Amino acid sequence: MADIVNLRQARKQKARAEKTAQAEQNRILFGRTKAEKLKQSAEKTLAERLIDGHKREE
Repeated sequence: MADIVNLRQARKQKARAEKTAQAEQNRILFGRTKAEKLKQSAEKTLAERLIDGHKREE
């Protein structure tokens, strides 16, 4: 005989698995450490200063 499966529990378990998979995907896409964010911000600021320094005055 087949095992008896509670459909409510199966749906909840499936939803939890999908939510976990989505969270993992978001961690890969958007997850950066604070140090990485600060480094990128510093690099952007430096690049903007260098570009502004090379502009001609009109």
